[in-house]
Amino acid sequence: MLEFLAAAVLALSPAETLSRLPAPEANQGVAVDPAFIYAVDNSTIAKYDRATGQKVAAWAGDPATFPHLNSCAVMGPELVCASSNYPSLPMQGSVEVFDPAAMTHLRSIAIAPQPGSLTWVDRRADGWWACFANYDGRGGQAGRDHRFTTLLRYDDKWKVTGVWTFPDSVLARFKPKSASGGAWGADGRLYVTGHDLPEVYVLELPRIGSVLKHVATIPVAVEGQAIAFDRSADRVLFGISRAKREVVAMKLPPVEAK
Repeated sequence: MLEFLAAAVLALSPAETLSRLPAPEANQGVAVDPAFIYAVDNSTIAKYDRATGQKVAAWAGDPATFPHLNSCAVMGPELVCASSNYPSLPMQGSVEVFDPAAMTHLRSIAIAPQPGSLTWVDRRADGWWACFANYDGRGGQAGRDHRFTTLLRYDDKWKVTGVWTFPDSVLARFKPKSASGGAWGADGRLYVTGHDLPEVYVLELPRIGSVLKHVATIPVAVEGQAIAFDRSADRVLFGISRAKREVVAMKLPPVEAK
C-alpha cells in the first residue's frame, strides 16, 4: 500500500531559476510584492527594490521580543509574519503584522498555544492557515517529533476550524526538522518546503480524512526555508538560499490534475 502511494506522487521537472538577489538577511525566508522583495532574518526584515536590487529600507526588532521570525507574506497593504520562540520551550508563537510601505510594526496577534512551533501563515478566502512544526532534537518537545507537524485553519477571529497532518512521504523528507515554508498556489494547491532539502512538496486537502494528499515533488534551487508566491506572475515562487544568502525567483512547472 505504501509503495502504491509513493508511486502515485508525481516527480516533476525542476523549477526554472529566473533570478538571484544577494541579500544578507536571507536567512529565514522571503516575501514579495510587485515592486519589492522582503528578506527575512530572525529579528530583521530588509526591503529590496525588485527593479534595481538595491536595499531601500529595513526593520530591526529587539531579539528578546522577536527571537525567531520564521516567514512573512504580503497580504493586501500588510506584511503578515509568523513568529516563534524557537528553540525555547514551551513553544509559543504569534502573528506579527507590519506596514511594508513604512517598514513599521503595526500589531501582534496572540494565538492560543498549539502543539508545535508556528512557522508560516497564509490566507485563503475561507480563513487563515498556519503550520505548527515539531522537531527531533533541538527545539523539539518531549513526546513529539517531526511526525507531529500540523496544518491548522482558523476563522477571522483566530478560532481553529480544521486540523490536518502531513503524509508519511513528506514527513520522511522533513526529518529531523519540519515544514519551514508554505503558501497556497493560484491552482488551489498547497506548496510546502522543509528545512534544508531543495524540494517543494505539492499538497491537496483530502476529500476524506485529515491527512494531506501528496500530489507532486518539485526540485528547486533553494534549500528549504520559507517561500512566497509572486501573485503578479504565473507560477513564480520566491525562496532563499541560506548558504549563499540569496533570494531566488523560480518558475514552477505545471502540476497536472490526477
